Amino acid sequence: MKRRKGAPILVGIDTGGTFTDLVAIVGNESEIRVHKVLSTPADPADAVIRGLHEMLADARPESVTYSSTVATNALLEKKGARVALFTNAGFEDLIEIGRQNRDDLYALAPSRPEPLVSRAMRFGVAERTLFDGSIIRTLSRAELARIRRLAARSGAEAFAICLLHSYANPKGEEAIARSLAPLGKPLSVSHRILAEYREYERFSTAVVNAYVAPRMSSHLKNLETRLEGARLRVMQSNGSAIGTELARAEPVRTILSGPAAGVIGAANLARAFGTDRFITFDMGGTSTDVSLFDRRARLRTLCHPDGYAVRTPVIDIHTVGAGGGSIARIDAGGSLRVGPDSAGADPGPACYGRGELCTVTDADLVAGRLVAANFLGGQMKLYPDRAARAVSRLAREMKTNSLAAARGIIRVVNANMERAIRVITVERGYDPRDFALLAFGGAGPMHACELALDLGIRRIVMPRNPGLLCAWGASSAPLGREYSLTVRATNPSYRNLLARAAGLVRRARAELAAEGARAIRHELWADMRYRGQSYELEIPLTPRFIADFHSTHRRTFGHSNTDAAVEVVNIRVRAVGGESQAKPKRIARQTGKPTPVSSAHVLVGGRERTVPIYDRDSLGAGARLRGPIVVVELSSTAYVAPEFDLRVDDFGNLQLEATR
Repeated sequence: MKRRKGAPILVGIDTGGTFTDLVAIVGNESEIRVHKVLSTPADPADAVIRGLHEMLADARPESVTYSSTVATNALLEKKGARVALFTNAGFEDLIEIGRQNRDDLYALAPSRPEPLVSRAMRFGVAERTLFDGSIIRTLSRAELARIRRLAARSGAEAFAICLLHSYANPKGEEAIARSLAPLGKPLSVSHRILAEYREYERFSTAVVNAYVAPRMSSHLKNLETRLEGARLRVMQSNGSAIGTELARAEPVRTILSGPAAGVIGAANLARAFGTDRFITFDMGGTSTDVSLFDRRARLRTLCHPDGYAVRTPVIDIHTVGAGGGSIARIDAGGSLRVGPDSAGADPGPACYGRGELCTVTDADLVAGRLVAANFLGGQMKLYPDRAARAVSRLAREMKTNSLAAARGIIRVVNANMERAIRVITVERGYDPRDFALLAFGGAGPMHACELALDLGIRRIVMPRNPGLLCAWGASSAPLGREYSLTVRATNPSYRNLLARAAGLVRRARAELAAEGARAIRHELWADMRYRGQSYELEIPLTPRFIADFHSTHRRTFGHSNTDAAVEVVNIRVRAVGGESQAKPKRIARQTGKPTPVSSAHVLVGGRERTVPIYDRDSLGAGARLRGPIVVVELSSTAYVAPEFDLRVDDFGNLQLEATR
């Protein structure tokens, strides 16, 4: 690829389970190009490079921000590295013992994931550091030599180094890291990744990082080589981007990078049309990701991908196995189930021409909500007859007709997604009716109306290019760093905490500046609790942080105690640099009455109706329509139910309002 002179090209890429999405911002006039290609699970870089060539021809991007699923898939598919763990003697089983928390209180035989490091690959070492950082047993030269021999003989592809209380004094972990460095294998050193107390979460995070590091490192090196000099950045789970050096060393930070990019893209668009309270609803090919945006993205510091504790900053996103490729089947009890298994990109839904199993996409096609002639703007052929056969086979098992079976599949997958939204709203103390539903992803706009009706939500926003919003979010993401430090201080002064945080601030700003970030800004946060509690609330670190803690505790738990001692457990710095280059553009005003391009038989409620089909590119700002209608475009298809009126805003977003 050649770089076009005078026209810098910035690209955002999101690799999904079915499609790889690309958005390019070209030149100072911010020309926007979009493209989709089928993902290539065997080597995700193949789809990335092919998509860039098809979208940009011989031009070469200056910068690529990449939302990657490589680390996630390595963990979920158990295709990570062979890891050796070095920890204090007697604590080799800590990652297996974990916490006594039970995800399912009523399960008689609860299951837990197998440890990522086998018992034979966990090695105890003769070292002991206490909680205050004092060392009562120092690593000897002989012990370090023994550790090096064990590592060399283990056949491990990566090493995790996890010692007790290394957050208070990292000397022991650093000594082991220096000893193992000559072996040339990826090192995951727990205090470098997470300088916080609670050894189980720190150890588990370091082990997950070691497990996915070799595969991620190999993938990024391959991609960088094939990008021919373009600057590559990788999305983090917290919504900011990092350079490839940090992404290779700490890929655990990218476990939820794809869903995080969607939230950042949604926030970027929502600011343009004046909405700051919304629920993101991202329904893709294999899963649905939902998140609550209440004036800012909600962050959390602990997640459990596939059951493994990972303590890194992530946007509070809830994921369920409900997507266009989710497989519908009848279970042993005779009930209709949809997902979490997916047909993925290969073979894909039956209507893609290779698969045979019935999926949500096949049901949408049979129901008329997906238009075969306009799929991917007509660039990809669908096979309605194959979808009809797949749905018909399932209908025979259900002892009903194909339309009823399609309706059942849609209702079941909607119910799965409704439960997901209730998790991030009702279970967090929020009423979903107080928020707009921002629907995107390739399948989101097809299911948003019925989902909103079930939840009592009266406003829906469907952005332009909804199937590409995660890629848009990647192109919008600033460079970022987030670091934390355990302090365990009771009733500390604001000035004291600022002094403790100063080193983190300097580190974050220096690293961002080294990556070329400008306009760097940072925020300070504190993990706080009443002394004696075992859980914390995250509070902005301002001069009134203690008063804010009491009020937040009362709002969250219904009570507070202003006379009780308050403990600050950890302090955090979040720093970002640079301004987003991805700005939504206004579109031309509508002239005349919108004209449908065709019509189709669509399942509306429980019966078929003839419904007009509109081309989204032909709808100008100010256009108004009433459901039921279908709106087609390159990256998605929208179904507008009869209970909603549609208005196109100045930026081309579809604004839906419930009429009854």
